Amino acid sequence: MNPKVIVCTGGIGSGKTAVTTAFESLGYPVYNCDERAKQLYDEDAVLLADIVNVVGKDILKDGKLDKAALAGKIFNNRDYLQRIEQLVHPAVIKDFENWKARQDSALVIFETALYFEKKNLHSLSDYVILMTAPENVRVQRVVERDGISESQVRQRMSNQLPDGEKMAKADWVITTDDRHPVLPQILKIIDKITDNGKNRS
Repeated sequence: MNPKVIVCTGGIGSGKTAVTTAFESLGYPVYNCDERAKQLYDEDAVLLADIVNVVGKDILKDGKLDKAALAGKIFNNRDYLQRIEQLVHPAVIKDFENWKARQDSALVIFETALYFEKKNLHSLSDYVILMTAPENVRVQRVVERDGISESQVRQRMSNQLPDGEKMAKADWVITTDDRHPVLPQILKIIDKITDNGKNRS
């Protein structure tokens, strides 16, 4: 079986977890790109060695990646950030393809915050769903979840494409404003894919 891939994406605080949890409850496997990238730092020795070659050995602690040290290196250094992304993204794509090959499902979910911003991920998707919510709702969610200030949340948002731009590129949009239930929106999308026969291998 070669599953079709639904990318679930959205900016910070947009409700991706609620949507992917609902997909999981329906029996569809979910690959969390951002979480797996963090795990690959520890699992992929070649990737870690390549990262050390870029930014230096002081990002290691007891032979493992010190994620805070790496974040400190790339936070204000766009060259480092781009070079690290050029290493991490191919590793994630390879890991995802291996994971997808093991799934016994007609559809799998690829969750990532920055799908539209990262062009090398575009080849992975058959369908793209954008999660969206009013900005004040998103800000409040992240303040409560991460324990950071509103200004810090808005700073992170400024590094992501605006929803209006992403909506034009998505196949579907799911509203996660806490007033529109998520599950019926997901079921409607699955019905459309199934009715078109596009998720049958």
